[in-house]
Amino acid sequence: MAKKLTSLDDLGGFVFSTNKDFDLNQHNETEETLPPNEQLLEAHLDKKNRGGKVATVIKGFVGTADDLKNLSKDLKTLCGVGGSAKDGEIIIQGNFRDKIMDYLKNKGYKVKRVGG
Repeated sequence: MAKKLTSLDDLGGFVFSTNKDFDLNQHNETEETLPPNEQLLEAHLDKKNRGGKVATVIKGFVGTADDLKNLSKDLKTLCGVGGSAKDGEIIIQGNFRDKIMDYLKNKGYKVKRVGG
């Protein structure tokens, strides 16, 4: 059975362009982590696709995957629960929005409450 392609990375870095002036190095930039005072994060509560259980979702983080993972670890430790971090979002199990917002504000982040 052939391997199913789920992303462009599965093609092994193959890039096709009809632009003869295309520069691969120009589009291969790594994202730098913005300082906390320049970041605007959104704190959401989410129940969709979670079997009716509530999760706190922090969106809008701009930075490297390692920094996102470290912030996620700090928040999970603060709340004493599990969660995950991917695609610029941190998902924390349970309703800890106020506690997380206070923590992030103390760290220098700008945090906006979104939703109910």
